[in-house]
Formats: sequence, C-alpha cells, structure tokens
Amino acid sequence: MEEERVPKYFVLKKELIQKIEEEEFEPECPIPSERELMEQYQVSRITVRRAIDELVTSGYLYKVQGKGTYVKSDDYSQNLFAITSCTDDVIRLGRNPSKKVTVSEIVPADAKRARLLNTAVGDELFRLERITMADGEPLNYTITYLPRKLFPGIEKYDFSTQSLYDLLREQYGVRFAKSRRTIEAVLTEEEIAEYLDIDEQMPVILFGSTTYGVVQGKELPIESFKCYYRTDQYKFYIEQVK
Repeated sequence: MEEERVPKYFVLKKELIQKIEEEEFEPECPIPSERELMEQYQVSRITVRRAIDELVTSGYLYKVQGKGTYVKSDDYSQNLFAITSCTDDVIRLGRNPSKKVTVSEIVPADAKRARLLNTAVGDELFRLERITMADGEPLNYTITYLPRKLFPGIEKYDFSTQSLYDLLREQYGVRFAKSRRTIEAVLTEEEIAEYLDIDEQMPVILFGSTTYGVVQGKELPIESFKCYYRTDQYKFYIEQVK
C-alpha cells in the first residue's frame, strides 16, 4: 500500500475500485467481509467502513441487510425468462427497493380473468396494484390478480412491505413452475403516467404474464398481471442457449 501520509481509507478505496474495474470483484457478487479486508490490508475496522461507505455513496457498491456488501452493476436489465419478484429485481440493480400500494381489494372475476386463471366468472379474485420504486423513484406499476380460493386471507397482508412472491412461497407453499408472457410498447394513459411520474403519452414497456405454480401437488395458474415499466429506467434481455 502507499505511504502513510496518504489516508489509509483512501488507499484502500483505490485498491477496491481497481479490483471492481478489473472485475476481480464481479458485478452482483459480494466483496470480502470487513474482517477479511482488515486482515488482508492490515487496517482498522473504521478504515474499512469508511472506504466501503464512500464506495457505496459513489455507486460502486451496495449493501444488502444481513447479507453483506455487493458490487453494483450498471446494467439495469431483467431476464425475460426469469420468474422473479420486483423487490429482488431492484436489489439486483444495486438500488434500494420500496413499494406503494394503490389498490388492495377483493373483486369478482370477469370473463378474461376467469379464463386466464382457470376459474369461474364471478369467483373472488384478489386485486393488488402497486408502484415499485428504486431509490425512491418510480420504476414500474403492476396490476395483479390472484384466485382468492387458492390463497385465503391474502388480502390481510401489507404489500407495501411484504414481497408477494416470498409470501406465496413461505405462507402458501407455492412452487413457481412457469409463466406465459407478452411484451409490447404502449403510450401511457393519464393515471399510469401519474403513478410513474412521467408525461402522459410517453412510451412505456407493457409486460403481461400468467404465472403457473404448484399448489398442493397440482400445477395451476396462480397469478395474472400486467406491469408498466419506465423505458428510461429499465431494459430487458433474453439469454438463449443452443
């Protein structure tokens, strides 16, 4: 390391930046723990924490509570084939997730939702609408329907703090199986534009999906949703294997 007159945290910070830029520390992977960095560079915990905090502030790293510190990727993208929650997507982007629920109610199934969710017209559905934010900025707006008969009591949960997919796994024993998806570019209507904090008639990506899961040993359609993504905040990719 460099001479003593240079602050130790600054020297460590430069060392870590070099490892990040050379991808010795890979994007979306954890860096060594505080203890490991202290031992490797022979510095104090205060020095390590200051270097890490400055790298978080400058956008090189991000912290996940209870898991550690990760290298932030500048690739704001999502695999179209992956079944993931919006919360997990935001965390993978290296940003802080939050949600605002605008609608949480029980509604009767119309003909379209009944067909998609393999239920009868008039059966009870749980309708959930929410804004997903990254670092306090709207990222997408999602309208979700789930058959209430599969998930009794689901309307009692607070989805401003609770991940829907985590709840389905942990409380209702769902194992996600597959999804059928569509994607198109549309112009925003007034209400959606207001939720996303963009101008009306701006283009957004509209992502539609019917998700299938195994519930009590049977594979069933468990969710139908459409999600509006801001085009200045997101891009999608497809990974193909020959």
